[in-house]
Amino acid sequence: MHETFLFGRMENMNDAINNEVPKAVLHIDGKQIELPVLTAADGHKAVDVSKLYDKYGITTFDPSLNSTSVCQSTITYVDGNNGILRYRGIPIEQFDRPQPNFIEIAWLLIFGVLPTRAELREFRDRLTSHELLHEGLREQFSDLPPKSPPMAILAAMFSQLACYHEKFLPLDDEELFIEAATRLISKARTIAAYAYRRSKGLPFTYPDPALRYCANFLHLMFSIPYQQYIIGEEVEDAMNLVLILHADHEQNCSTSTVRTVGSARANLFASCAAGVSALWGPLHGGANVEVMKMLESIYQGGMTPEDCIKAAKDKDNPFKLFGFGHRVYKNYDPRAKILRNAADRVFARMKESDPLLDVARKLEELARKDSYFIDRQLYPNVDFYSGILLRAIGIPPNMFTVIFALGRLPGWIAQWKEQHDNPLQKINRPRQLYVGEMHKNYVPIDER
Repeated sequence: MHETFLFGRMENMNDAINNEVPKAVLHIDGKQIELPVLTAADGHKAVDVSKLYDKYGITTFDPSLNSTSVCQSTITYVDGNNGILRYRGIPIEQFDRPQPNFIEIAWLLIFGVLPTRAELREFRDRLTSHELLHEGLREQFSDLPPKSPPMAILAAMFSQLACYHEKFLPLDDEELFIEAATRLISKARTIAAYAYRRSKGLPFTYPDPALRYCANFLHLMFSIPYQQYIIGEEVEDAMNLVLILHADHEQNCSTSTVRTVGSARANLFASCAAGVSALWGPLHGGANVEVMKMLESIYQGGMTPEDCIKAAKDKDNPFKLFGFGHRVYKNYDPRAKILRNAADRVFARMKESDPLLDVARKLEELARKDSYFIDRQLYPNVDFYSGILLRAIGIPPNMFTVIFALGRLPGWIAQWKEQHDNPLQKINRPRQLYVGEMHKNYVPIDER
């Protein structure tokens, strides 16, 4: 068997018929198969193999989908080689200073444009009006073990929302979609805070409609009866920035999970519950927890940053340096740069310091001068500094991934909506290469 791909324009009559659409040619088993070549906004090429199996019975093999574009999207642009991340075309660096409100970015991602003042005000009012949980749902927290993982609670309660808001399940109406989306974004904040308070044995605190999204979340987390938590401006801004920088990131594991579940026409609540479950994995949303464990271990164990860099390069040493390198970014993660600077600002305003930040900065300094890390394009990623910033805010490690989920929720909703609005979307159904036995007979149990 011999097969090749030839890229370029086909110089035959088909070019004129197809307005010279670029083609790739696959030669396999003596056949010549022409495949359209699609072009992304940045000039990136993609061979369209969507009809390859139906027409020719041939599939492509791409474990982990590393070289497969599973959809066309206008939401988020990532250029890993150059360290670029943009939401609807806007570079994330422009969200740092001056800093928009998280719900403004949520609107941008979901609806594709920045909101007007009137739209933002109406969106904020909708979120405020939906911040309370149905008392039946709230009471279910008491049935959960006190030490339940907050991510397990978040996923379960997202699914439970479908029981209390059934009229929003068939989202074929724009107004119903907006109502479902605002309920989910608003109630997710309340659910997340309640999950934390349940783990601490604290009484639940009701939302304060006078507070903005992030301030309200911190109030729900840390206020106690007759003593409301006072949110400093630097803390609220830091929380807001963390959520914004996690709001979307192309077709990552949890986002592609939301799209896969949504492709079955599953409702928004169920689809995002699946996203929470995918995000729970330590290779995805839990990575910043591993970074904090590593930094704490370094600080408490008396291991110097120089020792860590040396151990990380030793293939026989079990030590792992978390927070460096990324599946997509082969350059400095732009989110890490922003969070690093934000951490410096927060500690300066709070007039405090964190020895773990000092360890992290020294590790970065050493790694960026070391040829081992430079040659392998291992730069700090978003997880390297996000945990330190969350720790400064007062968020405990078991809530780090929950915060990630709160930030990513608008992105999941935007991706779900984009797919739902596509009339050509079919249920996701990947193929496989079967490599097992082709035929064998069943043997009755008495003869085995």
